Amino acid sequence: MIKIIKHLFIIFSIYGCGVYSFTGASISPEVKTISFQNFFNNSPLGPSNMSVLFNEKIKDYFERNTSLTIVDENGDLEIEGTIEDFSLSPVAPTAEGGRNSQYFTGLTRLTVRVNATYFNKFDDQFNYENKSFSFFKDFNQNTEELSSNEQEFLDEIFDQIILDIFNASVANW
Repeated sequence: MIKIIKHLFIIFSIYGCGVYSFTGASISPEVKTISFQNFFNNSPLGPSNMSVLFNEKIKDYFERNTSLTIVDENGDLEIEGTIEDFSLSPVAPTAEGGRNSQYFTGLTRLTVRVNATYFNKFDDQFNYENKSFSFFKDFNQNTEELSSNEQEFLDEIFDQIILDIFNASVANW
């Protein structure tokens, strides 16, 4: 009898652990596939390969952090969108030269904004359309040139935007 109780305890303990995920994803068991439509670059600025980089990174992230199979179209979950903005703006002006000073930018902010649409064919409670996700990277143009660091900056920005899209869709945060 004690042996049966131990086995039942182990079975229920293991079953209870199956509900949780270290990534925070809470995907219904009937959801098996996900499809991504290409995120096109609608921003007038930015590198020409920006949309390719984003598409590869978002697919890779979902593949690594869920058990979903990526399909070309008509997935149980569908994500699509556009890269809408790639902009630079001064965030920390500095002055040099006393009374006739010239103003320079101490820090520059690179901001990327992505609009995404999420569709879950089994549960439309968390569906969204054209939801805006953005993130930025501040850098010192005197020590970090954009042209030589652009890939690194975009990787950092895209990682955060993709995490936000993941959390808004399958993690329901």
